[in-house]
Amino acid sequence: MASAPPEKMIFQLTLRRRGISDQAVLRTLEDVPRENFVEPADRADAYRDSAMAISCGQTISQPFVVAYMTEQLKLRKTHRVLEIGTGSGYQAAILSRLAGQVLTVERFRTLADIARQRLEKLGCFNVEVMLGDGLAMPPAVGQFDRIIVTAAVDRIPDALLERLELNGILIAPVGPPHGVQTLVRVIRTAGGLERKELVDVRFVPAIPGIAREL
Repeated sequence: MASAPPEKMIFQLTLRRRGISDQAVLRTLEDVPRENFVEPADRADAYRDSAMAISCGQTISQPFVVAYMTEQLKLRKTHRVLEIGTGSGYQAAILSRLAGQVLTVERFRTLADIARQRLEKLGCFNVEVMLGDGLAMPPAVGQFDRIIVTAAVDRIPDALLERLELNGILIAPVGPPHGVQTLVRVIRTAGGLERKELVDVRFVPAIPGIAREL
């Protein structure tokens, strides 16, 4: 069997050194080809631990943040997951390997279309890509075991909290749109919502509505 290329070995080592210990998450990040989700000019640097620019002024999150948020969700194959902010589709591809069903919502049509094509090529047939406003999800989408928000919000919208099942977990970057945010994990328990602040991050801001262009 051919050994992993050096950049992927460094990629895995970096994740482990930074505290990612869930073996299923580590295997999934190794298996999903990140180079398929970055811009062609950035493919040589796809496994560098940094965020990268993509179309529509958005970014693909750095691998550590993807791994950390995924690990905090404690995913199972029975889970139905909602992702707000499809972007490149990379996070959705990771979720697809660890969960049962994934609904990912994107406000930019261009990004939604490209992500859909990428996910289909990878055989992620348990992912549905939806063009929509992720900050105002209609009740018709139903309930979710896990919710992940991949754009900064100043507060977690009630419309998302209402979509969370009992014992469900939501994770989102909360804070100013053009500064440092804090990842917040919310668990819905029988007694209410349990909130915990985790680590500081930087995400592009979440914007209400569907983009008129792009």
